[in-house]
Amino acid sequence: MVEKHKCGWCIGDVLYEAYHDQEWGVPVYDDATIFEFLILETFQAGLSWITILRKRENFRAAFDDFDYKKIATYNQDKIDALLQDAGIIRNKLKIYATVTNAQLFMKIQEEYGSFSKYIWRFVDGKPIKNKIKNYKEAPATTPESDALSKDLKKRGFKFVGSTVMYAHMQATGMVNDHEVGCFRYVEV
Repeated sequence: MVEKHKCGWCIGDVLYEAYHDQEWGVPVYDDATIFEFLILETFQAGLSWITILRKRENFRAAFDDFDYKKIATYNQDKIDALLQDAGIIRNKLKIYATVTNAQLFMKIQEEYGSFSKYIWRFVDGKPIKNKIKNYKEAPATTPESDALSKDLKKRGFKFVGSTVMYAHMQATGMVNDHEVGCFRYVEV
């Protein structure tokens, strides 16, 4: 059996390769999934993505299956419990930001009908298909991620810098940054 070419960043780790093959770069329009990635990207800031992937199921359990409606109502007791949960990243600022971001996420839903409608307008409603030969050529930020980050920050979101938002855009398929030789490039 011939091995399919994959983006270089995922090679060598079964979890990373499965994430690359099944999720990364696939356009996401579902608000619940978009919020899940928003949480994970928030916690990833300053860390490696594989660290977050390895803790993803712990995050899912700790944050009520990424239910933004529940997260928006977290009280101090729940936050204190999260700060004691060794299965997640116990960063106080990121935990508080997740609660605030959940509340603001719902405000955007009210304004636009869905968070998906809001976020996808930053790429005119369709994925940007880049032509990257080597994953190391991918930008860390773009004018679109700058604009998204600026707008989210203006609305009060935390841990949504342009680099974090570009990673979110890659993960949720707003941009296709699979290497052009990767089997997923044409699939997504």
